[in-house]
Amino acid sequence: MMALKAQKNDTAVDAFLAAVEPLRRKEDAIILKAMMERITGWPARMCGKTIVGFGSYAYKYANGQTGSALVVGYAPRKASLVLYIMNGFQEYEELLAQLGKYKTGKCCLYINKLADVEEPILEKIIQHSVVYMKEKYSC
Repeated sequence: MMALKAQKNDTAVDAFLAAVEPLRRKEDAIILKAMMERITGWPARMCGKTIVGFGSYAYKYANGQTGSALVVGYAPRKASLVLYIMNGFQEYEELLAQLGKYKTGKCCLYINKLADVEEPILEKIIQHSVVYMKEKYSC
C-alpha cells in the first residue's frame, strides 16, 4: 500500500478537465470523473495540480509519521491515463486478465485510452478497491 500525498485543494475539477489535451484524453477524463463519483459516492477534488481524487483516508507509518491521502483517483497525463488504486493489484489478477490493454506500477494503472479496456471490468476494480479501503481505513 502506498499513500499518495498530493494535497487536496480548491482548484475547480471541471476547469482542470476542460484544459486537458488532447481531446480524447479530455473526454476519457470526464468519463472517469463521472464513473468514480458514481462508484464512490464522493465528489471529485483536485489533489495537487493534476490528480483528481475521491475520498480520503488517514494513514500512519511504522515510524509514526501520519497523514491523509486519496482513496482512489486518476491523472490525465500526456502519455496515458493514470488511475490510482491505492491497495495495489495483487487481489485483481482475474479482473486484470479481462481488462484489456494496460500496464501497472505499485498502485498505478496506466491506460492509453478507455477504448483499450473493458469499462465494466475497470469499474469492478475501482469498486473493489474502494470497498477494501473503506474496510481497512474506515473512510
